[in-house]
Amino acid sequence: MRFTAEQRLDDGVLEREFTLGEIPGILWTPGPASEPAPLILLGHPGGLRKMYPRLAARARHSAAEGYAAVTIELPGSGDRPRSAAAEQARADLRRALQSGEPVEEIVERLIPPLVEKAVPEWQAALDALLALPEISGPVGLAGGVIALGVRLAVVEPRIAAALLFAGSFVPRGMFEEARQVTIPLHVLLQWDDEGNDRQLALDLFDAFGSKEKTLHANMGGHTGVPQFEGDDGNRFFARHLK
Repeated sequence: MRFTAEQRLDDGVLEREFTLGEIPGILWTPGPASEPAPLILLGHPGGLRKMYPRLAARARHSAAEGYAAVTIELPGSGDRPRSAAAEQARADLRRALQSGEPVEEIVERLIPPLVEKAVPEWQAALDALLALPEISGPVGLAGGVIALGVRLAVVEPRIAAALLFAGSFVPRGMFEEARQVTIPLHVLLQWDDEGNDRQLALDLFDAFGSKEKTLHANMGGHTGVPQFEGDDGNRFFARHLK
């Protein structure tokens, strides 16, 4: 991991950009503290620069509660090399959604390859981040592509709790993995999400094997998650990371 830029934000949060091989990322840590901070992994749909305002707001909200937060760019997004197959699948998905055609086959082409590439990258980032003296476990996961969150929750023992957003497409094969998830879950669902299959999201929640799992469903579209859900998320992580 190589830090490439840093700035101290007006609330005392230290924001540092880094690269991990070819992967860009951003780490936010609270103001000076006497002990290492628990870490939250901030997921997003890809396009780190485009998503920066929302990610920074989430990170600063978490830092105010004493958490460090980090995000990395997804494979094939932002300034990272493109995959011709993934680009074609995205174009096909946009066209299918506009015309009301089935999307299951396209989702199978798009999401599983993304998960296969992204999970080892997140694990490598965790290796590097947990070696820093200002960061400690346990680790929480918040948001992003839900299929990626499910896989990480299954294979990464350092993740103790996850806040998942049911706002992205889920391959049918992911349901078997969902049954293997055992960590505490807090799941957000936008009831009128124009790009999400509501029933599929409810079925996925039902499939999760966790003994502690909570679903918060709010009215509104994809970007209409109420601000108070951030406070609820922090309370969820306080129960499991502190």
